[in-house]
Amino acid sequence: MRLVHRRPLLAGALAAATLVGVVGVATSASAATGCRVTYTVSSQWNGGFGANVAVTNLGDPLNGWQLTWSFTAGQQVTQYWNGTVTQNGGRVTVGDTTWNAALGTGASTSFGFNGSWNNASNPVPIDFALNGTPCTGGTTPPTTPNTPTPGTPPPTTTPPPTPTTPLPSTPPPTPSTTPSGVEATIVPDPSWTCGRSAGIVPPPRGRLVFRATAQLGAIRDVGVTQYGHRRILDIRGGTVTGDRINGTILTGGLDLELTLGNGATELEQVAILRTGDGTPIYLRSCGVAPAGESTVRIVPDFEAPNSSAYAWLNTGTYVGTRTVDTTTNTLALAVYDVSGVSPADPRVQLRDPAGVAHQSWDCLTGSGTRGAAVFTETVTLGGSVSVGASKRGTRNIIPITGGTTTGRVAGSVLPGGADYQLIGATSTLDARYVLSTNDRELILVRNCGAFGRLVPTFEARAAGPYAFLNANTWLSSDPGSAPGGVSITFYERR
Repeated sequence: MRLVHRRPLLAGALAAATLVGVVGVATSASAATGCRVTYTVSSQWNGGFGANVAVTNLGDPLNGWQLTWSFTAGQQVTQYWNGTVTQNGGRVTVGDTTWNAALGTGASTSFGFNGSWNNASNPVPIDFALNGTPCTGGTTPPTTPNTPTPGTPPPTTTPPPTPTTPLPSTPPPTPSTTPSGVEATIVPDPSWTCGRSAGIVPPPRGRLVFRATAQLGAIRDVGVTQYGHRRILDIRGGTVTGDRINGTILTGGLDLELTLGNGATELEQVAILRTGDGTPIYLRSCGVAPAGESTVRIVPDFEAPNSSAYAWLNTGTYVGTRTVDTTTNTLALAVYDVSGVSPADPRVQLRDPAGVAHQSWDCLTGSGTRGAAVFTETVTLGGSVSVGASKRGTRNIIPITGGTTTGRVAGSVLPGGADYQLIGATSTLDARYVLSTNDRELILVRNCGAFGRLVPTFEARAAGPYAFLNANTWLSSDPGSAPGGVSITFYERR
């Protein structure tokens, strides 16, 4: 059967606030011509457990892989990340997720999952095979993790060692729901607070403002960048319904989903709304989710015209949820007004993986002079949408409809995204869009800053040919006139 994501009852950081899972580690290894597997039971609680698996290819290079094993005591996988999972009885098959399909000789990758067990026995599998080749040949004999007595909180233990993998190892998910069904306050990592360093409260504690369904165009998988695994969802339209606001979602929005090496999610989303009376509203949301959670907790920020009937959106305090349905190619939002609602226990604390660069919410700044030109792009633009005077100035949105690039990065500018520029005493550009190179790599671009001081940032696949762009050492020209749009050149920064 095909497994679907289900919200677990207890794990990870939330377990630390109630029950702390017992940790057990077991390892099985393969012959030198096959593979090596490290299977770590990272936490265990009554009825459930979390596990991390690292696999090293000791044979010929692989482009696409499947790891199989058998559970012998009725265990079932209920959630997973960084892999695709099917289970038939006790037989489990984990496959790659495209971005981690390449596995060269000596290379490793990792994935994780939550599972259920019967509280009596949770033996470690010993029959691992990679693409049908057994991972046999002994090193450390497998051990079974300690088992807590049903109904009794297990003792606090030291976390297991981190397996050696190309990405940070994945701890067990930290779901946002307690065993009693009470949603927890999510406390984001200090590098990505969403303006709620004290915690993002459960949305249902507030009053529903609206629900929205966005229709998606392309879902673009950049792969693993300097920050984590980046996926870009192109927003192509949609509807908004609520007691005080109804309308549509326009093209030109982007949903920028980042899955960190520990399985947690950080989200930035930009959307353009138009109400039933024609009022345009700019919406930028920041979001987070614990590992294993498919629903992202978001903090929406609105810019509505000060002179409109929707100016009340500019001063409220909002949280919400965002989910994606790839079967219908839609994205669902629910936004709640939580003014006066304070963070409270239970809480889930999120932490970014150590040693990994943090993405930035704000524009980067940089000094220096222009060096050699790297590449030039000609961007075609659609009709602008002017929000007008709002709480930060006058917001003007210019959708990006396509274009071409020449130089060290040769290819095309994909339709989608926009320049979400802010006009005021100091006008600021903030363009977000995606490049597709002639050799089929995707690059996420943000070109941001005041005129004369634009600093671009790029996200390219860290193991790909354009990884040199991931260093923040570039400058941008101001947009110049070109047929149907503008021309921009990017330079090395000296």
